[in-house]
Amino acid sequence: MTQTTISSISPFFIVADVPATLAFYHDMLGFEITFRGPSPEDEFFGIVRREGAMIMFKALGVISDGKEITVEPVPNYNREPAFSWDAYLEVPDPDALAAEFTSRGVAFSIPLTNNDDGLRGFVIKDIDGYGLFFGGLRNRMLTGCSSSDTTHPKL
Repeated sequence: MTQTTISSISPFFIVADVPATLAFYHDMLGFEITFRGPSPEDEFFGIVRREGAMIMFKALGVISDGKEITVEPVPNYNREPAFSWDAYLEVPDPDALAAEFTSRGVAFSIPLTNNDDGLRGFVIKDIDGYGLFFGGLRNRMLTGCSSSDTTHPKL
């Protein structure tokens, strides 16, 4: 049986403030805002994209005993500090991207480095505390292999 291609996966983050989150991803990380809404008066969902990476955001509330209760973001780091990633964004040149982010004033929670998993990259935390790893496998960077190769990091 032929296997059908899955072309991408996109994280869906619960956030405290969609407009502020969209501004951070646009202004600091260079993402394009592709959706915000459903209306300017009620903006609780948003999508950003940069090349092949897409991230969705939603601010949630529930009604309990007639009161709205906000659903708070819960990044992996808040659950277990050793798990600082909520998303892995593969980039062919993490050094160049780190330089771009530095020029934009982005704070790094883990600086550009080679780690024990064979990866080179860095981690930034967004305004809700979600950890985004930007990088890739060092051997791909050295050999020029594509991201479609089947060797994956141990996580």
